[in-house]
Amino acid sequence: MMSSRGYVSVFLFLSAIMNTVSTVTHYSVPEEMEEGSVVANLATDLGLDVKTLKERKMRVDVVGNKKYIEINKDTGELFIFERIDRELLCRLKTCFLKLDATIENPIRMFNIEVEITDINDNAPHFRRGTMHLDISESSPVGERFSLNNAADPDVGTNSVKNYHLSSSEHFSIEIQTGRDGTKFADLILKKALDREQQAVHNLILTAVDGGVPTRTGTASIIVRVLDVNDNAPSFDKDIYIIDVMENSPIGSLVVKLNATDLDEGSNSDIVYSYSLYTSERTQQITGTLILKDGLDYEEKQVYEMKVLAADKGAVSLSTHCNVVVRVEDVNDNKPEIDITSLSSRIPEDAPPGTVVALMDVTDLDSGVNGQVVCSVPGHLPFDLNPSPDGQSYSLVTKDYLDKETMHIYNITITAKDLGSPALSSTKVIQVDVLDVNDNSPLFTESPYIFYVPENKKAGISICSVSARDADGGENAEVTYSLDRKIPGPTVTSFLNINEADGTISALKGFDFETLKTFQFQVVATDSGTPSLSSNVTVNVFILDQNDNAPVILYPVSSNGSAEGVEEIPRNVNAGHLVTKVRAYDADIGYNGWLLFSLQEVTDHSLFGLDRYTGQIRTLRSFTETDEAEHKLVILVKDNGNVSLSATATVVVKVVEPKEAFAASDVKSATKNEEENNVTFYLMITLGSVSTLFLISIIVLIAMQCSKTTDYTSKYLQETNYDGTLFAIHKLVRVCLTFYCIFVLSL
Repeated sequence: MMSSRGYVSVFLFLSAIMNTVSTVTHYSVPEEMEEGSVVANLATDLGLDVKTLKERKMRVDVVGNKKYIEINKDTGELFIFERIDRELLCRLKTCFLKLDATIENPIRMFNIEVEITDINDNAPHFRRGTMHLDISESSPVGERFSLNNAADPDVGTNSVKNYHLSSSEHFSIEIQTGRDGTKFADLILKKALDREQQAVHNLILTAVDGGVPTRTGTASIIVRVLDVNDNAPSFDKDIYIIDVMENSPIGSLVVKLNATDLDEGSNSDIVYSYSLYTSERTQQITGTLILKDGLDYEEKQVYEMKVLAADKGAVSLSTHCNVVVRVEDVNDNKPEIDITSLSSRIPEDAPPGTVVALMDVTDLDSGVNGQVVCSVPGHLPFDLNPSPDGQSYSLVTKDYLDKETMHIYNITITAKDLGSPALSSTKVIQVDVLDVNDNSPLFTESPYIFYVPENKKAGISICSVSARDADGGENAEVTYSLDRKIPGPTVTSFLNINEADGTISALKGFDFETLKTFQFQVVATDSGTPSLSSNVTVNVFILDQNDNAPVILYPVSSNGSAEGVEEIPRNVNAGHLVTKVRAYDADIGYNGWLLFSLQEVTDHSLFGLDRYTGQIRTLRSFTETDEAEHKLVILVKDNGNVSLSATATVVVKVVEPKEAFAASDVKSATKNEEENNVTFYLMITLGSVSTLFLISIIVLIAMQCSKTTDYTSKYLQETNYDGTLFAIHKLVRVCLTFYCIFVLSL
């Protein structure tokens, strides 16, 4: 199939041959019309009806490489085949599309020219969206600066017509027209710049075209103000006052000087230096003040210096400030204690408030760091009294001292300041307590109780007492004596005491059966001035020895032997009581415990003896062959370590029952009389023991009720009371012993 270019060629060729004259038809259509939009009707414009158009066949060829317009062969209408963008199609102000229309039978050719007209479909735009300008802050007012112009693909009235600048007190624009008719703007400085007030100015340049409606395009203008060294450095303070601790380490930061320069670059680079009036010791060329040597508040409290700050501009500008460094005190000095007066020996009876020492207290620090408080341990009987100015103290006693409790005091005096953290120092004062005779001798026991066996030889030690005195030296030397102030004969008359060691000896032996216990007082006296003494009760209990043999009461003793005759009927049964042997022992305990035994008997099968009661009973009935008279020898012995004994003989006569009754009456009367006599004596003994026991109880109650609250008398009475109580206890035991003997005798 032949292309459009081929048809045109053929057409031109035929036209030339046939010398045919063509007609040019002109149309105008705006760009950007919708596809299918009708441009014109060729059939109507060429005077052809639709029927003729169909018969003669019309075709349209586009001159170019792209088909934008087509013909409806049925109606003859030219329509937009593809959307047309004039700015892409043509770069000139005028833009035409060339079309060739051919009608056959006969052939007739038409030249069609379609003009594409511009619409305002493009906004102005700048080649660079941001323009950068560097303008010195020293530029004069009215200076002109060129700006990039805006471009608009549209033509004619739709192209750029004007420029607008955003509001600015420093800049304005002036519109210029180029030789090609393009519009551009120049930036005009209308007010002097100050970089320190505003270093950058941001402007908006707007380009406006002449279309309806108008379209605009914008560009940013960034104006950087170039610095000029027109500002001197400035410190944020005219005077710096810095407080530095005196213990700050060398090399530590004292202060960072803060000087600023509103300029920039080298014009704002600052160099710090000390003024000529500053001592060389503190000179450093830096903006940072560093401690290069140790500080001592006690040596110097304030340092003053001047510091210059200069910029590095071509013509340098400078300023200065004063720096005052105040050294703050640190609690780095311990308090010092100076003893100005001391009494190191204090008697124990010194009254409270006695001055022991005077002292001064100093602290090289200041303020609260130099305020000192002194103290001593609270458990000591000493106190510190400060002076009104708090610079000195007096050490005094706050209570009576007691050498016997503590003979030497090491008093630690602590001086502590009020700093944080607090520092302290101590000093130890030694105080010796001088003894005063304020303690009586004290016996190691109260009362003393000793047990002495009877029959001990005269002159031999029987006991010993001991007393201690809490005082020292002569005040503690103790001598002993017996209290012989009791009128009348006392036990002390046959006692002697060693004054030096308290050993007590007896001038005679003791007999338990005569004296069972006794009591006396020993006095202990120290050698102080005046001397003090105390006494103690000594209770001595005599221990029984087995020095008494049993005594037989029945049968009646005669010349050291005992013999009795008993008559019993022959017809008595086994177990018949023949008689009872009665005996006692003056000793007590085991020494007085008696046992009975048959030493001799004519017939062991007839008679038996109770070993505890001494009763003699028949073991069986008598027979005709038994003898009429029987002799029984009874041995009575105690239970001492070395037992003592006595013997009694009982003759038992066996009589016929009638004779026995007669003899029994006579003997019974005699025996009853004897038994009544014995019972009478035993009743007297029991009554005496009971009375003695009752008196002991009454004395005990009376002594309990008569105790007083006086210290010295109470001490003595309690001593006597305890001794008496022990003696009463022993007395009760003796009474009970006699009572038991009485019961056994019955």
